[in-house]
Amino acid sequence: MSLSRRAVLAFGIAGLAGAATASSALFPAPRWRGSYPFALGVASGDPLPDGVVLWTRLAPDPLAADGLGGMPHHPVTVEYEVAHDANFQRIATRGSAVATRELGHSVHPEVHGLEPDRWYFYRFRAGSAISPTGRTRTAPAAGTATARMRLAVASCQSWASGYYTAYEHLAREDVDLVLHLGDYIYERAWNHRREGTAPQAFQRGEAVDLRGYRLRYAQAKAEQPLQAAHAAFPWLVTMDDHEVDNNWAGDNPGLGFDISWLPPLFQRRRADAFQAMYEHQPLRLAQMPSGPDLRLHRRYRFGDLADVTMLDTRQYRSPIACSQNPVTGCAERFDTDRTILGAAQRDWLIDGFTDSPARWQLLGNQVAMSEVDTDPGPDVRVSTDAWDGYVADRNRVLGAAAERQVGNLVVVTGDKHENCASNLRSDFSHPESPVVGTEFTGTSISTNGNGADMTEHGRRLLAANPDLKFFNAQRGYLRLTLEKSLCRTDFRVVPFVTRPGAPVHTRASYIVEDGIPGTTEA
Repeated sequence: MSLSRRAVLAFGIAGLAGAATASSALFPAPRWRGSYPFALGVASGDPLPDGVVLWTRLAPDPLAADGLGGMPHHPVTVEYEVAHDANFQRIATRGSAVATRELGHSVHPEVHGLEPDRWYFYRFRAGSAISPTGRTRTAPAAGTATARMRLAVASCQSWASGYYTAYEHLAREDVDLVLHLGDYIYERAWNHRREGTAPQAFQRGEAVDLRGYRLRYAQAKAEQPLQAAHAAFPWLVTMDDHEVDNNWAGDNPGLGFDISWLPPLFQRRRADAFQAMYEHQPLRLAQMPSGPDLRLHRRYRFGDLADVTMLDTRQYRSPIACSQNPVTGCAERFDTDRTILGAAQRDWLIDGFTDSPARWQLLGNQVAMSEVDTDPGPDVRVSTDAWDGYVADRNRVLGAAAERQVGNLVVVTGDKHENCASNLRSDFSHPESPVVGTEFTGTSISTNGNGADMTEHGRRLLAANPDLKFFNAQRGYLRLTLEKSLCRTDFRVVPFVTRPGAPVHTRASYIVEDGIPGTTEA
């Protein structure tokens, strides 16, 4: 039986529920000859009340120099099972998807027909090989009474900067969902080299094409702590800059000289980066890229308790203002036509404030939304790569939250490699403007090495920003608990990442009370 390329791609994206037996003869797996095709693990994500998207990629040789994972060119049928129990005695559903060379032999079957607010177990099979078992959870049905929701938040995991020890601990947390806010890979090693490891040939340069990005995802996903965290919970993912290019903005590559600075070359680079991201993340068909375009802003509802809205602050933004970062006296950052979200995404976000019946509005955001002044003196010195470079958009969003009486706005942010708890005001240029929400910034998993509990930079930030309530620069992740009465955020940190084996502890905890914008220490 022969199928068109379009049909093969469709099978690989959506899956064929209930068709495992019928489809298994279509595209048989090769003889694995002692290799293991599921070396990059399994994952699930984007949970709905009736299902999730599952993910795996066949890659018996993940770091093969051509970026193809050691796979032959022909398609392979991959079967999956979803069960109520870890022993797969009570099967909830099964089906298959087709792994094709065009998508790096990844599959993204979208599973439906499950019960809401339930844990499930899943696994894949390709020929004689069976994947590790993953665990996932469906969302509570929209509008149903939901007493509690638990999340972990991670970002910024430079492989070259240190070990992924934080994920070992995150995988053992009692949470329902993981949010990843970007910098899942880094397009280059930035002069760092992980201690105790030999550098791979592809690390010496910068990823600018599909092969390069595939290799960097494969390098990250081969790490057992990251695989364990993916297998333990469903994830919601978005991107920041390093999935493509440092400090890229819309149609513009990052600051400084870039080998893809010509618009057509950067569009090609962006398309390759987006495809590699899709190939390695549990993303739905709706998030499949079309060339250099990829819709990552999306909203998921969890009963009557929370709306979780994932933002995209890279793809639609205006060019970064002024020539230096951070900068003082940059009038351009106040221009009313500058945007970090793009008009369509911004209006969609603001409309969601009005339409939502949920108790909590949780935004997954990439770069600092609060004002981050690095000058304790009279000047305001800020990074224009963050929302400080797009003041009009920030004022529109936070002003709308105030006007529409969004009493429980919590923003979780990555990028800074620091832990911060900050109040959000409707207009930071007027210190008397009302507090309308809270921003919890999570540190990196590994980027910038071990870090420190307090730094001179942190002391300057605390002195310059009265709305900043907490600072820490160690590595780790956030753990959030949402209940009807409050949101509690625990800053979970590890003391070192330059060698394995670090313990984890809660450095500080902050709460937001229902109906009272702003945060206080727990």
